[in-house]
Amino acid sequence: MVDLLPAQSKGWQKIELMALEHFSRAGLQEIRTPIIEQTELFSRGIGENTDVVGKEMYTFEDRGGRSCTLRPEGTASVARAILQHGLLNNGPQRLWYKGPMFRYERPQAGRQRQFHQIGVEFVGLASVLSDAEVISIAWEFLKDVGLNDLTLEINSLGSNEDRNLFKEELKDWLNQRINLLDEDSQKRVNVNPLRILDSKNNSTKELLYKAPSLNDFLSNESKNRFDYLQELLENLNIPYKINKNLVRGLDYYSHTAFEITSDHLGSQATVCGGGRYDGLISELGGPKTPSIGWAIGMERLTILAGEKILHSKSPDVYVIHRGEKAEQLALKITCQLRAANLTIELDYSGSSFSKQFKRADKSRAKWAIVIGEDEASKDQLLMKKLRDNEKNEQSKEYIFSSVDIDQLITKLID
Repeated sequence: MVDLLPAQSKGWQKIELMALEHFSRAGLQEIRTPIIEQTELFSRGIGENTDVVGKEMYTFEDRGGRSCTLRPEGTASVARAILQHGLLNNGPQRLWYKGPMFRYERPQAGRQRQFHQIGVEFVGLASVLSDAEVISIAWEFLKDVGLNDLTLEINSLGSNEDRNLFKEELKDWLNQRINLLDEDSQKRVNVNPLRILDSKNNSTKELLYKAPSLNDFLSNESKNRFDYLQELLENLNIPYKINKNLVRGLDYYSHTAFEITSDHLGSQATVCGGGRYDGLISELGGPKTPSIGWAIGMERLTILAGEKILHSKSPDVYVIHRGEKAEQLALKITCQLRAANLTIELDYSGSSFSKQFKRADKSRAKWAIVIGEDEASKDQLLMKKLRDNEKNEQSKEYIFSSVDIDQLITKLID
């Protein structure tokens, strides 16, 4: 688990603001759920035989003897909240969330044991149109962040009936070749054989080329659904690849599964992952409710975004001052300009004007406001242009009375 330092926080805030703008335009509403939930929520919703529940959750007993878990993902908590508060009585829910999640995994680039996700959930929508829209929201958001080298991979997991038929066939096929599987896959054969399809072991991956294909077990209805999704994505000009081994890691997925990946993250290539989970709400005790969603890992996203997106905004004005009266006027002007939605950095050093000007230049502020004892005694300030596209503008200086704050603001905004 790592600290998020101020320089990094500015970049995260910028990305989160972009996400909020995208979600608002798409008519999504924010939901915030607790970090700690009852363990049963995840063992029932995610699946007891998944790696997340079996190996990775932070689970403990509270003082009341109840088994509690730090949430390892967001979807199950959102589903629980929707059921608990009867949100479906108001019709389908188009929601988004953000916050920390926790998994006991091996830390590596873009993956910590406390990690952060931004996620979207469409709950109560069965149409393939909702699959395409959910994917398009993720795709356009990532493009807006500045990621242009992404790959969308899609697959159909079919209905529960399709998948159960395939699971039995795959289990028999794998058991006949169990000695050829890696150790981890051998343990999964009889408890969660679908997860073997997502194995990263090279020898197992090579063996799986000859394995039965889920595509051969899809009903006509499931095939038509997947074909229409491809048609919708093509109509949106969103390029995609079909990955028949894409199964995702949680038991609640059905029909559409997808990942958006990048070649710049090594083995941890997934930036966004999601899919349809029509059985989750009913598994938690609610009505059968078609749903689809995705989650983006913030740590991986900020790695890919790099310096361009993470570079903090330069202040509009850097306020330079010396002397007690100048200090008081500088603080007053700073607060007035911030109230006008301008970004102001106030120097606290008390050092010479030349040193303060060097810091002002380093801040890349557009303007400097200078207040010395002479200016303070006259209730005035000097405003100096630090940088502009027009060279003849850069050296210009203006004197304002401190009572003419509106004129000063007008000049700054011009």
